[in-house]
Amino acid sequence: MSTAIIVTYDISNDKTRTRFSKYLEKFGVRIQFSVFEIQNTKRILDIVCNDIEHKFKKQFEAGDSIYVFKTDVSEALKYGSAQLLNNNLIIL
Repeated sequence: MSTAIIVTYDISNDKTRTRFSKYLEKFGVRIQFSVFEIQNTKRILDIVCNDIEHKFKKQFEAGDSIYVFKTDVSEALKYGSAQLLNNNLIIL
C-alpha cells in the first residue's frame, strides 16, 4: 500500500494561504490549485498533520476550510495530466 494524504484547502487570507502552500510544497506535489498529494513515510505524514494542527490551525479564519484525506493513492483513478504523476514519488 502506498501511504499518502491528500490536503485540500480554501484559505481566504492571501498571506496565510501562500505560507501554507509553500509549506506543503516541501513535502508533496500540487495536483490542483489548492490540493496537494503527499506520499511518504507514516512518520513524515504524521509530522505534516501535526504541523497543520499545532502551527497553522490558529492562523486559519472562521470561513477557512482544510481537509486531510488519508488514502492509498495506488488505488486512485487518474485521467488527463494526472496520469503523468509518478505514483512512486517519495519526498524526504
